[in-house]
Amino acid sequence: MKIVAEISMYPLKEQYIQPIQEFIDRLNTYKSVKVMTTATSTTVSGEYLPTMQMLGEEMQRSHEKIGQAIFVCKFLNGDKMSTDI
Repeated sequence: MKIVAEISMYPLKEQYIQPIQEFIDRLNTYKSVKVMTTATSTTVSGEYLPTMQMLGEEMQRSHEKIGQAIFVCKFLNGDKMSTDI
């Protein structure tokens, strides 16, 4: 089963661009997922369990490094999508 996740990150600090870029850069190192970034969110698609595990690990890494950050996520069943993302 595939999943599509749309994620927006909001670090609770004045210098917020660098932590967001670092998070996106880390997501792009995974060959098992497709990552597409826009001005307001990043969409990640891949196999369900490995993708969810990767997102959990990377969100935890961000929290450990920068402290407080809000992640707003939407999860879709990728198998039911009419187009590839």
